Amino acid sequence: MIGRRDPAASARPRRRRGRSVLLLIAVFLIGSGLMRLVDGTGLALARELAARAYAAPPSAGDAAGPEVEALLAALRAREARLEKAEETLAERERALAVGQDELRRSLADLATAEASLRDLVATADGAAEQDIARLTAVYEAMKPAEAAKLFDQMEPRFAAGFLGRMRSDAAAAIMAGLPPDKAYALSVVLAGRNAMITRE
Repeated sequence: MIGRRDPAASARPRRRRGRSVLLLIAVFLIGSGLMRLVDGTGLALARELAARAYAAPPSAGDAAGPEVEALLAALRAREARLEKAEETLAERERALAVGQDELRRSLADLATAEASLRDLVATADGAAEQDIARLTAVYEAMKPAEAAKLFDQMEPRFAAGFLGRMRSDAAAAIMAGLPPDKAYALSVVLAGRNAMITRE
């Protein structure tokens, strides 16, 4: 009994040695990992793996691959349509701006022409009025018998226009020298003009 060894006592040191070896290997692995992380190699490796994961296209066996491709194709087609619509809209805006500029120039030219025409009409009206006033004064200065011969040749409305502008005594003298039918016609025209003026 004294010379025998206890088998349980001899197994305990072996188990302790195995645990110590495993613990030592684990410490070395952890230390190596920490050294790579500190050195930057692990971080670079992680970044490389992440970049490959994002850049890699979906595999042929992936069920979501065709759906993603169809969605991307639809988005590209829609983007192309939007770009074309934007170009068309920009062209229309440019054409509209050009049309607006031309319209402004045309309106300015029209306003200038209208002002010139207004001035021309006013000048012509003034000149015509001055001519009629001078001619009326000439008829008033003539002898009534001579003026009556001229008025007898005139159209009644035309002659009545001059008589209406004359002094009443000069007009009466000319009317007295006219034939009765001509004097009556001029009187009718003058009365009709006065009646229209009274109604207005």
